[in-house]
Amino acid sequence: MPATLIDGKALAAQTRLALKARVATLPYAPHLVVVLASEDPASAIYVRNKGKAAEEVGIKSTQHTLTPGTSRESLLGLIAQLNADPDVDGILVQLPLPAQHDAQEVIAAIDPAKDVDGFHPVNAGRLARGDERALVSCTPLGVIRLLEHAGAALAGARAVVLGRSNIVGRPVAELLLNRSATVTVCHSRTVDLPARIGEADIVVAAIGKPEFVQGAWLREGATVIDVGINKRADGKVVGDVAFESACARARAITPVPGGVGPMTIACLLENTVKAAQLRRSQTGAR
Repeated sequence: MPATLIDGKALAAQTRLALKARVATLPYAPHLVVVLASEDPASAIYVRNKGKAAEEVGIKSTQHTLTPGTSRESLLGLIAQLNADPDVDGILVQLPLPAQHDAQEVIAAIDPAKDVDGFHPVNAGRLARGDERALVSCTPLGVIRLLEHAGAALAGARAVVLGRSNIVGRPVAELLLNRSATVTVCHSRTVDLPARIGEADIVVAAIGKPEFVQGAWLREGATVIDVGINKRADGKVVGDVAFESACARARAITPVPGGVGPMTIACLLENTVKAAQLRRSQTGAR
């Protein structure tokens, strides 16, 4: 049987609808601030989409657009101001940054309680300890929601995560471990990668190589989450998985586009509301 498509757009729409109802019950509008410090066209599109999605669910959205030549001191100063502002619930600095900025330094400067990307060392460290009460990185959280939506049995499942980045691969592995999956993290030095993937009930591909994972590598009936977004020479946007051949073997698979991307934004909005409720309940702010 051809694989079932895991519709990220539909699940994201459901998530946003539930979030809108939740925001409507709050005595304040959660406030998300996005900082754009580069002229990267893709980043500008992402920021615009995030702002639009936030406003649709009742989240106040503010954008700070900096010139590419903005100094390290100016960017860190802006973050300090946003950290201190009681009206700001979530801070997101859009990556990648211009060369004069150290991304890790910038991320570490954000108040962990306002780090809606979930990248701060404190939030990453809590997740590594199995604690999901803090803010969890949006794309990995979206991956888990998609797996659950697809009916994938996570407890006891053999899962392969292809990619070991701090943004996707490592936190996805930690979230799967928290749900009692047996996780193998594969990367460029993995020996006999097709054999490792062929053992998996769940495959999460996040390496940024167009159509790298071949359908023949997959175990029959596997659930496949394709995090990759790549543009081929002909201009077509594809994932890290060879979609057509994968569909012949997988039980369920995310399309690209329309899979993980919409859920990343939906989880960002959830994190903003979560951050607002946690912080304001502790400080008494309204």
